[in-house]
Order: sequence, then C-alpha cells, then structure tokens
Amino acid sequence: MRRSEFDRAVAEEFGARGGSLLTDLVLSAVGGRTPAEALSAGVEPRDVWLALCAETDVPLERRYGVGRLEPRPR
Repeated sequence: MRRSEFDRAVAEEFGARGGSLLTDLVLSAVGGRTPAEALSAGVEPRDVWLALCAETDVPLERRYGVGRLEPRPR
C-alpha cells in the first residue's frame, strides 16, 4: 500500500473524522504511536492501515484493497 492509497482509504472509511484519528488515536500495534507518528517513523502504510482498522473495528471485507484507484479504461 502506498501512502496515497492509505490517505484515500482513511478518507473513504472514516470521512471527516479521519484526520483526528490519524493524530489522536494511539495504536499499540505500531509501537504505541498515533498513525501519523507511525508513518513519520517509517512504519509501512499497510501496517498502519491494518492497525487502525483493527482498533476501530472496521469489518475485514473493508480492510483489503481499499484506497486503490480503479484502472483506467483503455
């Protein structure tokens, strides 16, 4: 997962509250850091995304493949 995909996934899943989750929610799965701190420290966006999903009880079917852009039609 690229950082841009992470950002899209957060926006799609959490909407307006996504920004506050990134700066306020401490995730033990990424070293007791907020998602923003974890990303700044070099933690892979996919690992941060999965930790965020687990902490906020996002259903499994919405955790994988989100944030990707649809392929352009040829």
